[in-house]
Amino acid sequence: MIIKLFARGLIIGLAVAAPVGPIGMLVIRRTLAYGRMLGLLTGLGAAAADALYGCVGAFGLTFVSGFLLGHALWTNLLGGLFLCYLGIGTFRSNPGENGGSVTHAHHAAAFLSALLLTLANPITILSFMAIFAGLGLGTGGGGYGAATTVVAGVFLGSALWWVILSGGISLVKHRLKPGAMRWINRISGAFLFSFGALALSGLAR
Repeated sequence: MIIKLFARGLIIGLAVAAPVGPIGMLVIRRTLAYGRMLGLLTGLGAAAADALYGCVGAFGLTFVSGFLLGHALWTNLLGGLFLCYLGIGTFRSNPGENGGSVTHAHHAAAFLSALLLTLANPITILSFMAIFAGLGLGTGGGGYGAATTVVAGVFLGSALWWVILSGGISLVKHRLKPGAMRWINRISGAFLFSFGALALSGLAR
C-alpha cells in the first residue's frame, strides 16, 4: 500500500513539473548560463513549493489554502511583476556576462526565487486538493502516514524531472556558441516576460 501511494505521488510530481512553464525556462536558461548546479537548485526550489502545496492538499489544511486563495490577487501581482523583471533582464543579458564565478549566494537565490515564484500561484492548491481528494487524502482521512508518503513522492517526482532536465541541458551547453546563447537569452527572456504579462493580464478580468 505504501509503495503504491508513493508511486502515485511520484507520478503526480512528474506530471506537475514536466509541462513547460516559467520555471522550466528558468532551469534551462540558468543551466546554460551558469551550470548544472544552479539550474538544478532552481528546479529543487519549485519541487519544494510543490511539496508544500502537496501538504496543504494531503493534510486538508483548509485554513492555509483559504488564506492563500484569499490573497491570490497580491501573490499573482508580485509573481507577474517578478517574471517580467526576470524576462527583461534575461533578454538584455549577453553571454559574456555569465562568465563570473557562481557563489553560495547565487545558489540560495536560485532556489528561493523558484520557490517563491511557484508559491506565488496559489491556484495550484486547488489542483493538489482535487488530486488528493481523489486519493482519499484531502481531509486527512487516509491517515497522516499515507499523506506523508504521497507528499514525499510528489517532491521526489518533481525533483527527478529537474535532475533530468538540468542534466540533459548541461550535456549540450558546451556545444553552443556565443551567438546561439545570445538568441537563447532573447527567446527565454521573451517567454518569461510573456508568462509575467499573462499573469498580470488575468488580474484585470
